[in-house]
Amino acid sequence: MFKLEAYNKLLVSASVAAVVAFSVVGCMEGGATPSSSDASVSLDIDGGVSYPVRGNKAGSYYVNPQTVDIKVNHGRIPNDAELARWDTDLQPPTELSPEGHGIPEGSGSVEDGEEIYEAQCVMCHGDFGSGGGGYPALSKGNAYDLQKTLTNNRWKDPEADGPTRVFGSYWPQATTLWWYIRDGMPHPFSDSLSVDETYALTAYILNINEIEIDGEEVDDEYVLDRAKFLKIKMPNVDGFEPNIAGANALPVVRTYFGKASNFGGQNLNQGAVRCMTDCQKPTAKTKYIQNGGIKDFIPPMNVTRDLPKKEAVAIDVKKVYTESCAMCHSAFLSPGSADWAGYTPKGIDKVYANGINGTEGGMPAKGGTDLSDADFKTMVDYLISGKVK
Repeated sequence: MFKLEAYNKLLVSASVAAVVAFSVVGCMEGGATPSSSDASVSLDIDGGVSYPVRGNKAGSYYVNPQTVDIKVNHGRIPNDAELARWDTDLQPPTELSPEGHGIPEGSGSVEDGEEIYEAQCVMCHGDFGSGGGGYPALSKGNAYDLQKTLTNNRWKDPEADGPTRVFGSYWPQATTLWWYIRDGMPHPFSDSLSVDETYALTAYILNINEIEIDGEEVDDEYVLDRAKFLKIKMPNVDGFEPNIAGANALPVVRTYFGKASNFGGQNLNQGAVRCMTDCQKPTAKTKYIQNGGIKDFIPPMNVTRDLPKKEAVAIDVKKVYTESCAMCHSAFLSPGSADWAGYTPKGIDKVYANGINGTEGGMPAKGGTDLSDADFKTMVDYLISGKVK
C-alpha cells in the first residue's frame, strides 16, 4: 500500500457530469423540435427525445431546479479513524521499518491450524495443500529444495522438470499469506477468521512447506506468534529483480529498468537515435512449398476415425458433493434447501448455465471441478432436490 503520508490531501470528492444533449429532428414533415421557451420534453416522430434549452445549456439533469444551484464539495483531509479503516495491508520488516507494518498481536498453533484447514480449506486446496479442482496447491514438499527449481528451463531441456511455484518455494514474504488468509479466505466467507485462527492457519501452511523460523523447524507442536512471525525469512526472499527494499530502492529500480537485457528485452541500435519502424534486419528467409505442398506421406497418413467410445460411468453424487461442493453449499443453497426457490423460476436451463459458466457472486465455473456438463447437471439436480436419482 502506498504511504498516505506522501500525499498532502486525500480528496473525498463528488464530480459533476457534463451533459451533452442531442436534438433529434424528425425525417418526416411535422417532426417536433421545442423552442427555447418550451419547458416540456418533446418526442420526435421517430422516437428521439429533444430537451429544452435554458441559458444556452440543454439536458434534463441541468434544468432540474434542484440541481442547478448545487454546491460541489471538493473534499477534505481524512481523519485518523478513516485512515485506520483503509490502511489494512501488512508489510514485512525492513531496515526502514524493523517491526513491519500492520502485523497484529496474536498466536496460533500448527495443530489448531490443521483442524481449521480440514474444516474449511481442504475441499478446495486438497490434502496437505496438494491442490485440485482448479484451486492452487499450497505446498509440494520442502520449500528450500523446491526453490532451487525456479531456475529450471524447459527450453534448454524439454524433458526436464519445470519450476515449482507454490507458496513456500516462490512467495518472497509470509506477510502476503497472512493478509490473504485474513482478508480473502475461506471462500466465500472472507474476513470470518479471528487473528489467532489466521496465525494458526499460517503456521500450518508453513509446516507443510517445511519452513524454518530462526533456525527452528515449524513442526507439529509449533506455536506461531507475532514475535516469531517477524523472524520468518522465506527461501525466495531474494529471488526477485529488481530489489525494491531499502532506502535506495528507487534509484536501483531506475537503473535496473534502464538496461533492457535485465528483463529479457533488446535495445535496438544501442546508443543511436530511437527507431520506430524497420528497426531490425530480417534474420530468416521465407520459402514456400511449390505445387500445393506435400501430398504423399510415407507411411500414408491415417485418416480413420475409429477411436473406441468411452462407456459412461455414473458419478458418486454424494462423494462429489462432499469433496467439491460442501464447503460453500453446506451453508447456503444446500441439497434440498428451500432457498433454491429463489433461483429456479427462470427455468432449470438458466440454473445449469449459471453453474457451468460461473457467476459474479463467487460461484466458479462448474464449482472448480472437471466434471462433464452432463455430470455437473446431475449435481445441480441433486442440490435442488436433495435426492439422488
